[in-house]
Amino acid sequence: QVQLVESGGGLVQAGGSLRLSCAASVQLFSRKTMGWFRQAPGKEREFVAGITGNGDSTLYADSVKGRFTISRDNAKNMVYLRMNSLKPEDTAVYLCAADRWALISTAPSEYDYWGQGTQVTVSS
Repeated sequence: QVQLVESGGGLVQAGGSLRLSCAASVQLFSRKTMGWFRQAPGKEREFVAGITGNGDSTLYADSVKGRFTISRDNAKNMVYLRMNSLKPEDTAVYLCAADRWALISTAPSEYDYWGQGTQVTVSS
């Protein structure tokens, strides 16, 4: 059974940093494209970043480009999201997801497994 478990969220001041982790129990993890999404109250779930199975390709939402970095460790079945220069508008529940395709998808409907999420709150 596929399981994705996020951790690392918390409360941070604007300008601060956090690193989110996602522990994945996914068959053939090294072949799975993985993504991070976020959802703020009353808003739709939005794509944040994605990374291909071997880590050679990444994609970022314009709103986080240059501030966030996605990475993975296939030996540990882990995906990470390093978030720097955090802003209050980054406040949301952050979710890890496994893409059903090899290419990085930005639509939530293209991801077939999801974690429960971890709360990130950025105070001004």
